[in-house]
Amino acid sequence: MRVFSFDGDYYANEKSLGSRLRRRRFAVVRDMLTEIGRHTSPIRILDIGGTELYWRPFLKDIEAFNCEVTLVNLARVEAENPRFVSMEGNATGLPFADNSFDFIHSNSTIEHVGRWPEMQAMAGEVRRLAPSYYLQVPYFWFPVEPHFRAPFFHWLPEQVRARLLMRFGLGYGGRRRETLDEAMMALQSSQLLDAKQLRELFPDADIRRERFLGFTKSLMAVRYGGH
Repeated sequence: MRVFSFDGDYYANEKSLGSRLRRRRFAVVRDMLTEIGRHTSPIRILDIGGTELYWRPFLKDIEAFNCEVTLVNLARVEAENPRFVSMEGNATGLPFADNSFDFIHSNSTIEHVGRWPEMQAMAGEVRRLAPSYYLQVPYFWFPVEPHFRAPFFHWLPEQVRARLLMRFGLGYGGRRRETLDEAMMALQSSQLLDAKQLRELFPDADIRRERFLGFTKSLMAVRYGGH
């Protein structure tokens, strides 16, 4: 989950490309909430790795669908709106019974939980905790690495990437890593996925592609389980 700090404009700048793309992707979530809301009220949402700031552009939807949102992160994040509850937790093992929620949401989180076994564990939690879910992840084969904001960076050998992080201020915050240990920790906190890997993790989901300038930029695992 959130294992590094984003710069302050990551969600706050509503004119940024990332914000525009998130609003476009949210159309999928809105359609799912519309369908769930026909049978369920309030809608219990678990957002794994999420923040209240992420949801601010969509508060009208939260109100309209009568949603109650539980935010879970490795460290508790602030939540002021009474429709949000924030708690500490690890995505690979969450303290909830099966189908405790109506809808699971997770945006750009599974690539930060660890290697393949940790991703499998998180995927299992997502699939057991609600009949419906939406999970987004940056796409490995998009030419720009989203966390370090550098073209082709993620396709280089790990050793080369570590040296580049120590020489240049790549990524959010623009800070050069001072030591090899720091560079390696930054690199191994993010593991991008391709479509076949995501399909393996979520075999019961519809794998959708978000395109930008003709390239697949991110992938979405979407399951509507019905009620």
